[in-house]
Amino acid sequence: MKNKKLWMAIGAVAIIVIFVWKCSGGKKEQEVSFETAKVEYQDIHTSITATGTIEPVTSVTVGTQVSGIVSKLYVDYNTVVKKGQVIAELDKTNLTSELNRAKAELTSAQSTLTYEQANFKRYQTLFDKGLVSANDYESAKLSYEKARQTVSSARESVQKAQTNLGYATITSPIDGVVLSKSVEEGQTVAASFNTPELFTIAQDLTDMRVIANIDEADIGGVKEGQRVTFTVDAFPEDKFEGQVTQVRQEATTTSNVVTYEVVISAPNKDLKLKPGLTANVTIFTLEKNHVLAAPAKALRFIPNEALLKPDQKIEDIEAPQKVWTLEGNTFKAHKVETGITNGMLTEIVSGIKEGTEVLVDFNISGNEQPEEQQAQNPFMPRPRNNRQQQGNGGGGQQPKR
Repeated sequence: MKNKKLWMAIGAVAIIVIFVWKCSGGKKEQEVSFETAKVEYQDIHTSITATGTIEPVTSVTVGTQVSGIVSKLYVDYNTVVKKGQVIAELDKTNLTSELNRAKAELTSAQSTLTYEQANFKRYQTLFDKGLVSANDYESAKLSYEKARQTVSSARESVQKAQTNLGYATITSPIDGVVLSKSVEEGQTVAASFNTPELFTIAQDLTDMRVIANIDEADIGGVKEGQRVTFTVDAFPEDKFEGQVTQVRQEATTTSNVVTYEVVISAPNKDLKLKPGLTANVTIFTLEKNHVLAAPAKALRFIPNEALLKPDQKIEDIEAPQKVWTLEGNTFKAHKVETGITNGMLTEIVSGIKEGTEVLVDFNISGNEQPEEQQAQNPFMPRPRNNRQQQGNGGGGQQPKR
């Protein structure tokens, strides 16, 4: 009885082995192919991207130091102005009155000074002759000194009133273009606690700049003088160029994201770039043109002995960096010295010549069973709706439920 069970078990195993052998009979012989790439002269670039805002290199906010009503405006948006040109005037009635009052006080103080000076000289003469007491002499002298100080104070009041009256005439501090205007004629401006902003004037719209916000992970690679390209949504087909002119040290934290401001020059001779536009910036942190280069994958390639054909062999060398070539049936290693890399391409300084085909990868084919055998293999999972698909000829519609 035991022998019968043993033979039954052996027979079952034999049937499974025969079935598996038949299922694997359609397997193709394993084939290995190798990918190669030429070592040739190329441009190696590494870049980072960011967004920024376009603004004038120099812009000045024009305000007023005195309060009053805006009586005249001589400029509007986009007006071209020259340095010293009158751009607005405030009502001067009160300021003129203050100046006249200060002048009157100065005249009165000067008259008093003239009297006190003459009086002091008389008392001085009498004191020298011993005809008046020292107390009277000192009193006359004190009155004279007070009169001098009053004149000096009145003179300063006149100067202040004249200056305030001059502030009522507002002029452009630079040559440029009016970007913004914050007041209208008849509007009252108050300069009690801060200086009201009336205009913003940009000095030169043909010389703009981009203030870009660079992530803290990328700022280490940004240096002054690096080439920059950027685009704006207003002109999506145009690519503008500039360079990094300043890397600011102050960090800005927004929603736990730390960024640094980088200033980028933006020549604007055709005046396409306008203040406030958003720029999509690409900064080339690493750039080397026309250098001998190979794919970075070639430096990571290692031939696998298990994939070699019987007539193929490997000639390896000890080297910190090397690339491989397939010469006939021989995989040959070449020691190379490398330079910069951007992760895709690596500069080859020495060790291999231009035009050499180096190995970068391999592909294995013929290692899969036909789909028919996979579907019939009892050890493979079957499709969930297999019966419905068979009942509909495989490609027809499934019956409605």
